[in-house]
Amino acid sequence: MSLVWIVLGLVLLVVGGEFLVRSSVSLSFKFNISKLVIGMTVVSFATSAPELLVSLQAALDGSPDIALGNVIGSNIANIGLVLGITAIISPLSISEDFYKLNWPMMMLLSIALYFILKSGLIINFTEGLLLFVSLIVFLYILIKRSKEKDTVDIEEVDDALQKTSNFKIIVWLLIGGFALYFGSEWLVLGAKDLALSFGVSERVISVTMVAIGTSVPELAASVIAAVKQEKAISLGNLIGSNIFNIASVLGLTAMIHPVALDSQKLLTNDIFWMIGFAAILIPFMLLPKKFEIGRLKGFFIFGAYLVFIYLTFTGE
Repeated sequence: MSLVWIVLGLVLLVVGGEFLVRSSVSLSFKFNISKLVIGMTVVSFATSAPELLVSLQAALDGSPDIALGNVIGSNIANIGLVLGITAIISPLSISEDFYKLNWPMMMLLSIALYFILKSGLIINFTEGLLLFVSLIVFLYILIKRSKEKDTVDIEEVDDALQKTSNFKIIVWLLIGGFALYFGSEWLVLGAKDLALSFGVSERVISVTMVAIGTSVPELAASVIAAVKQEKAISLGNLIGSNIFNIASVLGLTAMIHPVALDSQKLLTNDIFWMIGFAAILIPFMLLPKKFEIGRLKGFFIFGAYLVFIYLTFTGE
């Protein structure tokens, strides 16, 4: 039954996330917000909503390992699983923004998260606020740079949503809100039950199954784009998702309810895997074929992810 709750929860999170993105973008057009800002802020916040709801629900339910494991595991999955598989299908080119802005920000937040947890074994309101403020500053710089270059890819913002009626926006918001609420509740419930029935900790289920589940939309979108040979598959989108997971998901969750560290392995093991997967992207960028992550590198990244999953389960 726990697997049923997890699957139902994930389905509702995907559906809720999609409706929230559509309604948020439509609403933004009503307020005459530019496509650039919508693409970089509204869409990014809306697509992070499933992770936010899962972490918040887990923190409120007294399962901080699921709240933290969801974010740390998702960040590992975005690179190890999504980037690895995508690169195997079709090589990814690396833009200048990646190593000048996106990657340094991801590394900074990853290391900051480690020291925040190590210092007090909890993310409190002030630390959550600092994480969230750092995201606002990052987005401001990103939008400023994109406006100067005028080369930003905003294909993910659907122009057709400009003509959406107010009634439709309200219905979409309600569907999205209800689906996200129940999806997160069922996913957390299923994860807790599954951990009990498998005889493993909530941390193991959250950094593996829950994290893979919340990374499925990114995986599906990236694989479809890779199969279609669309060169616009953006490494920036995956890195951006990791930045949002730490700064927005954990930041906002900690501002509503402190996120305590329960399992030490999140701090002594999982977070180092997250930092390691992030760090390896720079040497990979400079190896034989520069500014490209090809099939061989993709196999290596995906192989490392499988090792992580194996060690997580056997290390209990």
